Amino acid sequence: MARFIQEEHLQAIEAAVRLRPDGITAQQIHDSLTSAPPRRTLQYRLKSLVDGGRLIMEGSGRWARYRVSREVSGTGPSVTGSPTANARSAVLPPLSDSSAAIQTYVRQPLAARQPVGYDRTFLDSYRPNDTYYLSHADRRRLREIGKPKIAEQPAGTYARQILNRLLIDLSWNSSRLEGNTYSLLDTQRLIDLGEEAQGKERLETQMILNHKDAIEFLVGTADEIGFNRYTVLNLHALLANNLLADSDAAGRLRRIGVGIEGSVFHPLETPPLIEECFDQILATASAIVDPFEQAFFVMVQLPYLQPFDDVNKRVSRLAANVPLIQANLSPLSFESLPRDVYTQAVLGVYELRRIDLLRDVFIWAYERSAARYVAVRQSLGEPDPFRMRHRKALHTVVGAVVRGRMDKKHAAAQVDAWTRQNIEEPERERFREVAERELLNLHEGNFARYRISPREFAAWREAWTR
Repeated sequence: MARFIQEEHLQAIEAAVRLRPDGITAQQIHDSLTSAPPRRTLQYRLKSLVDGGRLIMEGSGRWARYRVSREVSGTGPSVTGSPTANARSAVLPPLSDSSAAIQTYVRQPLAARQPVGYDRTFLDSYRPNDTYYLSHADRRRLREIGKPKIAEQPAGTYARQILNRLLIDLSWNSSRLEGNTYSLLDTQRLIDLGEEAQGKERLETQMILNHKDAIEFLVGTADEIGFNRYTVLNLHALLANNLLADSDAAGRLRRIGVGIEGSVFHPLETPPLIEECFDQILATASAIVDPFEQAFFVMVQLPYLQPFDDVNKRVSRLAANVPLIQANLSPLSFESLPRDVYTQAVLGVYELRRIDLLRDVFIWAYERSAARYVAVRQSLGEPDPFRMRHRKALHTVVGAVVRGRMDKKHAAAQVDAWTRQNIEEPERERFREVAERELLNLHEGNFARYRISPREFAAWREAWTR
C-alpha cells in the first residue's frame, strides 16, 4: 500500500524547486527545506511528485536535477485561457483572456493609449458585501490554502511566529517591485545584521529598512490596526521615511498634483476631494467582511486614488496584509511576482478601471506566498499559551534590558524587580524564567520581534558579552 504524503510536504518541495528554474539536486532541496525529512523520505516524496507530473527529473543518481514541469510552470507557448489549479503555481502568472487583453493594451506606446482621469464612480459603485472583486470560489480557495492548521489565537499570532522570515520576504519582494536592486541575501544581511550592501544607493537601503519598520508596526500592533487613518497614515509615514523631497509629506495626504511615469492616467488634484475619497476607501474597506476581499479592494483602490505624494503602491501592498495578519491567515509577501506583470496589472486599473489582470496576479501571488509559509511553518511547534498571554510583558522587560545596555548581572536584577512589580504571584517564577531564557537566546536573527533596532541590539550585545 502506498504511503500517504501530506500535501504541505509536497508543496514545500515544489516551492524549493521553483526558486531554481535551472534545476536543483535532491541534496540542494534537502538543504533548503526548513524542516528537512530523512533522505529516503525525501526521495520517496520526489518520486511521488515526478510520477504525478508535478516535477521533471533530468539525469540520474546523486546528480539528478529536478524542475517544475512545463504543464505546471505555465512556460508553454500560450499563457491565455482560464487558469487551472496547477497553473496557479506557475513561474509566470497564467492569464485569463480578459487579463491578456489588458496586458496587450498597456504594452502599447503611450501615444497609442487614451489619456484618462480619476473616475469617482469606480469607487462609488462598490457596495461592501454586495459587490465583490473576488468570486466566491476564489475567496473560498484562498481561505483553504491561507488558513494555517493552528487553534484559534489572538490577532497577529501567526504573523509573529513567522516574523523573522516575513520581514525578509516582504521587505525584499515589495522593494523589488519598485526596482530595488538589493538581492535576497543582501536584504537578509541588512535586516538581520544591519549591514548595508556594497555598491547600492542609500535610497535602496532606506527603502528596505522602511519596509522592515512598517511590517513590525503591523505585526506588533495587530490588535490595534485596521482600515483607519491611524493605520494607513502611519504606514505611509514608515514606508516614506527619508525618501520624499518634502519630508513633511510622510504620513500626510497629498496636496499637490502628481503624474504617473509610463502611464496616461491623471490622478485627482483637488486636496478636499482626495481626502474625501480616501476616507470613503477606508470606510468601505472596514465594512467588508471577507479578509481576502478587503485585501484586494485596497490593492485596487488605494493606488488608483494616489492619496500620497509617492509610495502609494507600497502602502497598498502592506495594507493588504492588515486583514490577513488580523485573521491569522498566511501573509501576502508577493513571492516571485514578476515586476513587469505587476506593473501592467496596476496600469490596467489606472487606465481602464479593469481589475482582471491584478486579480489574477493577486491570487497567483497569494497561493505562492501561502505555500512558502507552509514550508516555514513546518519547523514551528504549537505556541506556548503562557508566552502568548504574557507577550506584551515579555516585550517590555526584554526591551528595557536591551535598551538599557545591561549586562547579565544588571539584567537579572531588572527582570526580578520588574516581575515582582507587574506579575501576579502564581506566575512570577515562570515569567522570570521565560524572560531570562529569552534574553539568553536573543541573537542577530531574532531581535526584531521585540521592536529592537540593529543599533540598540549591537550596543547591548557588547555589554552583554563582556
